[in-house]
Amino acid sequence: MNKYIFKVKNIPLLTLQEIEYILSQIPKMESNNIRVSLSLGIDFEEITATPEKVIFRGKEVSINFLLDLKEKLDERTIIGIFDDDFNKIAWYSDGKYYKLCNTGFRKAPTLEISGIHMHRVTGIDPWKDSALKVKLLKVPRDGKILDICTGLGYTAINMVINGARLVYTIEKDINVLQMAELNPWSRRLSDPRIHVILGDATEVLGKFPNNYFDRILHDPPRFALAPELYTRSFYEELYRILKPGGRLVHYTGSPGSKYRRIDIARGVIKKLKEIGFKAYREKRIQGVIALKKR
Repeated sequence: MNKYIFKVKNIPLLTLQEIEYILSQIPKMESNNIRVSLSLGIDFEEITATPEKVIFRGKEVSINFLLDLKEKLDERTIIGIFDDDFNKIAWYSDGKYYKLCNTGFRKAPTLEISGIHMHRVTGIDPWKDSALKVKLLKVPRDGKILDICTGLGYTAINMVINGARLVYTIEKDINVLQMAELNPWSRRLSDPRIHVILGDATEVLGKFPNNYFDRILHDPPRFALAPELYTRSFYEELYRILKPGGRLVHYTGSPGSKYRRIDIARGVIKKLKEIGFKAYREKRIQGVIALKKR
């Protein structure tokens, strides 16, 4: 297995809301310091400011520059200070456009790939969505957990927070892991209990022995983007490596359900039951929970 060495890149990050907050505090200053978050709410620090300029970790900019930046930014864009300049946390690679997207003032961001969000963002923020999936997984203390499709790592991190002894998390796209390295909410992917595997899950699963994992969380992209992660043969591998009595949480989403009456979850449940799982729909996460018989 190709273990990925996750390297946190601690660069200052700004959103429209953080810039607005800084500008609002300058007239109220009693000293030349403002307490802000340059990590999307993960931690806080003091920056030096005057009515004419602001200094971000040694990077000095004028108030006029900040005012101009405020007018140009939209609510979803996140910018970072690196290479001595302000740059969007976004790039093109292999015909896709990757963007770290703001979801609210000092909240966990989501990843967008070619316009498609990798987390639920309507009525819930990505961190809470991931925490709910892990809560439904019922992580046993000192358990061995498999997390399929790392993304920004929120589910893997929540597994460790909930007491997992060992987490294997699989991600196929190196661009996604490189984006996570820039995201402060993903920093705990460097925890030694988390093993990040760069590879195709359809190939990696075969390297694990039978009955190896206490729990599995399968959080794939929508069916149209990764149909191989919804096949019977893939589910058979999940069944093989899950311990008897083990639990599978499978996010499916509900693409096409409103207008085309497509029910992805129904097809998933049918396949899982044919393999031997006891499976049922879980609307709170737009997915399926399955149990392997003891």
